[in-house]
This record gives sequence, C-alpha cells and structure tokens, in this order.
Amino acid sequence: MTEREAIAAVWRIESARIVGALARYTGDFALAEDLAQEALAEALVTWPREGVPRNPAGWLLTVGRRRAVDAFRRRSALDDRYAVLANELREDGGEIEWDPDQIDDDVLALMFISCHPVLSREARVALTLRVVGGLTSDEIARAFLVPTATVQARITRAKKTLGAAGVPFEVPSPEERAARLGSVLNVIYVIFTEGSSASSGGDLIRFDLAGEAQRLARVLSRLMPDEPELHGLLALLELTAARFPARTGPDGEPVLLEDQDRRRWDRSAIRRGRAALARAEAAGRGLGAYGLQAAIAECHAVAPSVAETNWDRVVLLYEALGGLAPSPVVDLNRAVAVSMAQGPAAALPIVDSLAAAGALDKSHLLPTVRGELLVRLGRTEEARTELTRAVELCGNERERAVLGRKLDALG
Repeated sequence: MTEREAIAAVWRIESARIVGALARYTGDFALAEDLAQEALAEALVTWPREGVPRNPAGWLLTVGRRRAVDAFRRRSALDDRYAVLANELREDGGEIEWDPDQIDDDVLALMFISCHPVLSREARVALTLRVVGGLTSDEIARAFLVPTATVQARITRAKKTLGAAGVPFEVPSPEERAARLGSVLNVIYVIFTEGSSASSGGDLIRFDLAGEAQRLARVLSRLMPDEPELHGLLALLELTAARFPARTGPDGEPVLLEDQDRRRWDRSAIRRGRAALARAEAAGRGLGAYGLQAAIAECHAVAPSVAETNWDRVVLLYEALGGLAPSPVVDLNRAVAVSMAQGPAAALPIVDSLAAAGALDKSHLLPTVRGELLVRLGRTEEARTELTRAVELCGNERERAVLGRKLDALG
C-alpha cells in the first residue's frame, strides 16, 4: 500500500472521529472540519516523505489540535480556550494515542449535527458524507452527478448555517435525540436510495454510495442500540443490498426481480438484515416505516420465487406503511403487490387514482407500472402510450434501455 492509499484508508475509516474530537476540543464544528482537512493536506505532503506514522489517526488528530492552537492564537490570542488547548498539548508530550476500536459520543454528536433540522436535505446529505463518511467533495459530486462547486457551496452554507444557529457540539438529550433521530435516519436512507437505484447516469447501482449508507447505519446502530427504528432501517438496507449481485447482468443491464438468479443473493446480508429486523420487532413498540419496509424486503428474501412470495402479507404490510407514512410511491408499490396477489384488474384502479390526482407526474414509475398492468390486461395500445411516456421520463440510462425493450416487444 502506498502512502497516498494509506492516507485515503485512514481518512475514510477515522475521519468522523477526528472531526468529532476536534469539534469537542474547539467547540466550533466548522473550524473542526477545516482543521481536519488541513491535517489531511499535511499528511499528503509529509507521509510520502517520512513514511506512514505508527499511529496514523493519532498523528492527524495531533496536527489538527496544533492547528487549532494556531487558529486561536491568530484570532487574538491567549484566551481561556487557547490556554486549555496548549496545556493539553504540553501534557500529551507529543502524538495523541488513538484506540481504533473505540466508538464514542463524538461520532454520535457529529451525525446529529450534520443532520440538524436547520439544514436543507441536500445540505444534510452533503455534510454527512463529507464529515461523517469521509468522502471528498469530488466523490460526493460524482455520486450525485452535480458539479463539485455545488457540493462545496452546500457544505460551506451548511457550516455557516450551523454557526449562525449556534448549534452546540454535543449529543442531544434523550428527549431531543428521539425528536431528531428521524432526520438522521432520513439522510442515511436518502444516500442509500440514490445508491441502490440511481436516479440518473449510466449505472443502475452506485455500490460505493449504498455501501457508505450501510456503514453509517451500522455505526449508528452500535451507538444507539436501543432504537428499534434504527434497527429497522439497518434491516432494510441489508435486505435490499442482498439482492445487488443479481440485479444487474454482465453488461450492467438491470435484471427484473422475476428473472433474478436468487442463488446469487447475498445470504450473509440476508441473515444480518433478518437479525436487525428481529431486534426492531423485539422492542415491542410496533414497526416503524423503515421496519415495515424491511419486513416487505424480508418477504422477498425468504421466497423461493416471485410466484411463491407471500403477496397477501406484502399487501398488508404496504397498507400498514401507507397508514404510517402515506406517499404516492407507497400506494404505487401497493398496487404492484395487489396485482400479484389479486390480478392486474384489481390493481389498475389504484394506479388510475394516482394518475388522476397528478401524483408522480414527473416520475417514470407510474407510467411504467400502469403500462405493465395494461399489457397483462391485453390493452396493448394504451400500454404502448404509457411505456413511451415512461421512457421519456426515465433519467437512468440502464433502466431506460429496459423500458425501451419492453416497448419494442409490443410490436
């Protein structure tokens, strides 16, 4: 492994704890992120010349804290905070020791700050990937197919917003934590969703983005082991990702659920997902929105085939999900389940009501489902119209190709 590869590996694994520790020392989240980036830049210069230090993460934290002292000195000098930091550095006598197995409250605080409700959803996602996930602005930009400058602007605005709002660096109280946990889980879910079904571009799945969401969920589940909905989200991510190996063919083209080779599904991920779902259910509070989606994913994971899936249970789970977290997408998915359990004629009115309401007007999902139902009902001309619209609206090149082939098959 080269020095540059070592730096990248250490940063991806330890950046959240480094930024968190610096934020705790300085009391300034925005400054802490800047200090961590400066330490990273110094490593890029020093490690190739002097070699990777014995304790890489401790080296980065030590440099960051020294830069903090310099920053406070420049601000005007030996105030109380600078004096405390300087004394700590003198007492340390050099490089800070670092326990790689420790997962502390700094990371938890960092996640809650990055996903603070004062920030827009886009800002939360960018900031979380940057300071908790350790991704660079370029990596985030590539993942979401936006310019790097846009990502950098979002991160800069987010840090300014947090500073202006006076958001403290601390783990929220239990009461406030419960209220804000939904925001944290939503950010992880958004990151995973974009990774598992890319909304645009040439790849159906962005494995690195989906994998980062899984990693964040696993870290958070260890930090907050008594939150059932967190385990529900982790279960959903694991069970969904278990199907990744079979979702694309050798050429990268999507493989529909009914055509997937279920022997290629990741059985280890299925076991992890089912275990996480069991933990969510064991709390006895009833499953939340993520837990219900995980239960639906479990129905698919344990079924030998599409035909042998317990579609009646899937319909009931979607009905429960629609009552708890109503959305047009949930209703559309329920329609698909109804079509499998009761036939396309029973499902079409659900889809027609969504179309009449103008729901999902800009999404290819509704005309795709409606077109497929019409095909099964023998209404070919209407199906052709729907699938043509689906092709026009689909932003992902791989999915668009599949829809095009369905359209061509109608003759």
